[in-house]
Parts: sequence; C-alpha cells; structure tokens
Amino acid sequence: MFGHGEVQGGQETIIAQGVRVEGDLVSQGPIAIQGEVIGNVKTDADLEVGETAKIEANVSARNARVAGEIKGNMEVHERLDLAASARILGDITAQTLTIESGASVNGKIVVGEFGHVPAHGGHVPAHGGHVPAHGGKRTLETATEEEG
Repeated sequence: MFGHGEVQGGQETIIAQGVRVEGDLVSQGPIAIQGEVIGNVKTDADLEVGETAKIEANVSARNARVAGEIKGNMEVHERLDLAASARILGDITAQTLTIESGASVNGKIVVGEFGHVPAHGGHVPAHGGHVPAHGGKRTLETATEEEG
C-alpha cells in the first residue's frame, strides 16, 4: 500500500466493492476498503479507502489514503492523504495531511503533534494542498459543500 511494494504488519484485509460489513473491523495489518463498512475501522498499519467505499463510524490507522466517503472521526498517527474524490464528515487528527483540490471535509482538523489539541485554538485558512506539521500544530475548521 502507498507504493511501498510490501505488506507491513501482516496480511492485507480487503473489503471489495459490493461487500457490506456491519460491525467493528480491527486489524494489525493493512486494510483496503472498496465496499461499505458500518462500524469502527482500526488498523495498526495502512488504510486505503477507495472511491467506491463508504464508512459510517470512526477510523484509526497509522497511514491512510481516502478517495471515498467517511462519516465519522479519523485519527491517523502519521500521514493522511485525501484524494479529490474524498468526502469526510467528521473531525480529523493527523500528523501530516495532504488534501487534493476537490476533496470535501466538514469537521475540525488538527495537524501535527498527534493527539494534542492546541490550547490557543489557532486556525489556518483552507487553501487545499499540503498542510505541514512543521513548527507545531495547526487547526483547521472547515465546512465545504458541493455546488450543484
């Protein structure tokens, strides 16, 4: 996953398009989701959420690439990449965050120093692109809607 060419932390779990899982999904290895998961998703490794994927619950992973839809909060301990087709309805906490133009996020975003919310409640403007974790934490609150 993420172009490394190797499976880290064990066997990869795949939820294919057309498959619906109800209940929590917990793995020490990588998870790839193209289908639907109604329940928390937690992995100690990488998570790939494909364009056709829908997740309704909280998500926790070491690294994640999201191209589908997540309705729930996300905790990503290292790097989170949101593709242009990503739709997130919930709060995001990540060490590093990359957002492609076109992605939709409706929630609070905390980037840097994973797990620590800034005492000052500082904000950075939504501009798309890479939100660096250098020099401390950044908080981004945003609500975007697609115009139809």
